[in-house]
This record gives sequence, structure tokens and C-alpha cells, in this order.
Amino acid sequence: MIERPSPRHAFCLLLLFFAAAASHAQLPAPRPQIDPALQAKADAGDATAQIAVGEAWATAPGKAQDCKQAADWYRKAGASIDGALHLAILYRDGCKTLLRDMAQAAQWYKQAAAQGDVSAQGTLGSLYFMGQGVPQDYNEAYFWLDLAARSPGPKQQQYASNRQLVGTHITTDDVEAAKDRVETWLATHPHK
Repeated sequence: MIERPSPRHAFCLLLLFFAAAASHAQLPAPRPQIDPALQAKADAGDATAQIAVGEAWATAPGKAQDCKQAADWYRKAGASIDGALHLAILYRDGCKTLLRDMAQAAQWYKQAAAQGDVSAQGTLGSLYFMGQGVPQDYNEAYFWLDLAARSPGPKQQQYASNRQLVGTHITTDDVEAAKDRVETWLATHPHK
């Protein structure tokens, strides 16, 4: 004969069932601390605020870090140089919630470089030289490194040295063609 549990025993079993069910329920993911005024500006389309919200997601401690969320916010500001650079760096480095993707990184470096960002130009030249995220192309590498080497700054000498190294892999005609292309680019793009 099967014994029926006492009402007290049945109540305890019911509590254990609900406790087990609650432990399997999806808890909301932790969120980084974001100032509501900053969030409102980002939601309204302010690129600087969008980058700041993306940074909050990218640098949040522990499980609150979500680089996919960061990428979404950077992408909203992606038309700006800063948005493109943040995306490039995020894809270059990757994180626990976003895989490293050198093709995506190169795409965003290219966007920032085309807008005149010297560090993006130098990095893009290096990527073309090594064939990371883009096909290896010494002519493109020379072009972007020559552009970067013509801008005064802390890495100007490094860009010039890298340009010289790349120049050993192409013909003098290719070097001249790249220099002509740089002159044309400089004439059609305002200096940043």
C-alpha cells in the first residue's frame, strides 16, 4: 500500500520544487552603471554619448561586460572617426562576448583612415603589409603608411620607417605611383 505524504511533508516538497524551478529561471543579465542623462543623449543619436555608453559596456566588470552591446553602440556612432576607431579596436582585440575579427577591424580602420585619422592610416598600412584582415598588398601598405608618415605626430618616424620597409617590396614605379596617389588624396581631403 502506498502511503500518502502528510500535509506538512507535501508542503515541504512543494517548496523544494519551486526553489529548484526558481534557480533555473533566467535572471536578467547584469548591466553596467550608465548615467540616465548619458543614456538619453545616446538614445537621441549623440555620437559622443553613444561611444561613452559603448565604453561602459566594453569595460564593465565581470559578467556585466558585453562587447556585443558595446559594438552596437559604437556602430551607431560609426560614421564618426571615434566610433570607427572604437569598433576597429574592439574587433582587433575581441573579448569574451565578441570574437576577434581582423576583417571587421580592417574595415573600421579603413573608414577612419579615409576620414583622415593618422593612427588608422598607419595601422591600415601595417595590416596591408602583413595581410591581416585584408589581402596582402604592398602598394596599399605603402600608400597608407606614406600618408601617415606625412603627418607630424609621435609616431611619424615609425610610419616613415615602416613605409621604407614596405618600399623594399615594390618597384620604384610603384613607389612613384603611390606618392602621386598620396598627393592627389592630400589635395582632395582637408587636413584633420
